[in-house]
Amino acid sequence: MAEPAPPPLSPDEIQRYARHIVLPEVGGPGQQKLKAARVLVIGAGGLGAPVIAYLAAAGVGTIGIVDDDTVSLSNLQRQVIHRTASIGMAKTESAAQSVQALNEHVEIVQHQTRLDDGNARALLAGYHLVIDGSDNFETRYLAADTALDMKIPLVTGAVGRFDGSLTVILPEGVDAEGRPHPNFRDLFPEPPPAGLVPSCAEAGVVGALTGVIGTLQAMEAIKLITGIGEPLVGRLLLYDALGARFDVMRYRKAKEA
Repeated sequence: MAEPAPPPLSPDEIQRYARHIVLPEVGGPGQQKLKAARVLVIGAGGLGAPVIAYLAAAGVGTIGIVDDDTVSLSNLQRQVIHRTASIGMAKTESAAQSVQALNEHVEIVQHQTRLDDGNARALLAGYHLVIDGSDNFETRYLAADTALDMKIPLVTGAVGRFDGSLTVILPEGVDAEGRPHPNFRDLFPEPPPAGLVPSCAEAGVVGALTGVIGTLQAMEAIKLITGIGEPLVGRLLLYDALGARFDVMRYRKAKEA
């Protein structure tokens, strides 16, 4: 069956995305791919906030948001998509209002729930890409396992105190040497024991750090959607904010026993 024609860009969209369209690597066809894309963002918190904002600004046509929390005052130090007037509001609704004010061409699908074993497959169904900005290992591993099983690309990131990381998981295909792409458990086989890694509420986190990692996640998503550049597949990008240093760690598909 032939692929459907990409959605046309309106005159307003052509002007809005002019700085994308003038890029030879993106152009009109790339912008149309962004408009046709359906991206699911898990978490509307520190990482999800910049992800949602930049994907909406970039013209991603449909953004689904999974979050069961409400906005609190302590969120506002880093979750910049929310406002003081949004305290007590569902984060999905607060994020949707912010996106609507930024770009009326973007559709937001609110999933006001927590990702769990019972709903993971239903939530991911119909999306072309998953971006995980969750703040706990249970959700992180469930998102990675479900995306892999459903053959949906995943951009996953994490932050703590002054450090952050992100990587991209492609469930299909091989690398330049013919090896299958690694998955999340090739990098982190099992979650750490409960209580070993303190949460951000316990250990703290610099607000701007979540902006750095979340924006990088959005950039990886834009690359995947438009087919440009080299995504972080088989590479874990590490950011040390205090040292102002980026490092890259390579990882491969684990050998089967």
